[in-house]
Amino acid sequence: MSLQENFVGLLDAAYRHWTGQGLPAPEHLDPQQRLAWLHSDAPYSLLAHDGGADPRFTYVNDCALQCFKYPRDTFIGMPSPYSASALDRAARQVLLEQVTANGIAQGYSGWRVDAHDQPFMIHAGVVWTLLDDAGQACGQAALFWPDAQRIGVLA
Repeated sequence: MSLQENFVGLLDAAYRHWTGQGLPAPEHLDPQQRLAWLHSDAPYSLLAHDGGADPRFTYVNDCALQCFKYPRDTFIGMPSPYSASALDRAARQVLLEQVTANGIAQGYSGWRVDAHDQPFMIHAGVVWTLLDDAGQACGQAALFWPDAQRIGVLA
């Protein structure tokens, strides 16, 4: 199992903690295939940042890379506020504060900006707190659908 797939496992476990179910995936996949699918083939974006004062991205799946148009090695380590335009960072911060207070926020839609400063809309977003092995908060993760017409469609 790759390091990226191990990280997806952490996102999945925390998502299950907050929602009672795993990240959306086809039911026929075995556990290792499922993690690989979430990383490489999911039709929705998954990303995570650490819990530092200036949070930086620690994970991004292939769908999110297509949305943000960054190479993986540039995206990982980038300050996560840069995912939103300067005009949208206040709304993003309010969302993250809700997650800090409640563990999870669901149903978020809003604007993000790609590597070329082009805006794009995210839909049906879920943001949740990541937990370490001791159950302590260690960052936040997000899932969003890039196409409002395909929300929930896994094929």
